[in-house]
Amino acid sequence: MFVALFAINQATNKKDNMNQTTTAEAPSTTSQPVMGNEDAKVSIVEFGDYKCPSCKAWGEQVWPQLKKEYIDSGKAKFSYTNVLFHEEESKLGALAGEAILKSNPEDFWNFHKALFDAQPKDNHDGLWITEEKLLEVAKLSVPAIDLEQFQLNFKSSENQASVDLDQKLVEQFNIKQTPTIMINNIVIANPFDYAAITAAIEQEMK
Repeated sequence: MFVALFAINQATNKKDNMNQTTTAEAPSTTSQPVMGNEDAKVSIVEFGDYKCPSCKAWGEQVWPQLKKEYIDSGKAKFSYTNVLFHEEESKLGALAGEAILKSNPEDFWNFHKALFDAQPKDNHDGLWITEEKLLEVAKLSVPAIDLEQFQLNFKSSENQASVDLDQKLVEQFNIKQTPTIMINNIVIANPFDYAAITAAIEQEMK
């Protein structure tokens, strides 16, 4: 069973004929990692945490088909925003992702997947995101990485500012669960409900 998702507590309006909620605007993807057609009318944003087992499950069960159907086809773009619900380990994972985005942006998504793949299936609450583990994942998933530059980026104030920017988005959109999936300004009630995700995308494409 997946870790129970927290209820979304957000002052929002109902979309017609959809059991979803909406926000005043869509999350900004400026300075965020983005996959797909930058000019796409539909923006899909995942608020996630590398320490979160439900995020790992979403990436394995929902993301592959979503990517094939909407990202690879150019119908939508996808962005990831860090959430730090598991405190220090979440922060380390977020800092590592931002460091890769700065030094090897073309390999960010390889690192992103590899770090979720490294999440243990058992005892995921145990300590596993360490600087040593992040270096190991970086070396394996980013062949061209300059480890010295990666470590400099990792510890830089600019890198911390990028993580802080994500936390401002988490606060702005009152994120209470991971993963939270937003299609433009539509918050998907159940991130594992693929039919609801695609219905929201198709509505926003009109």
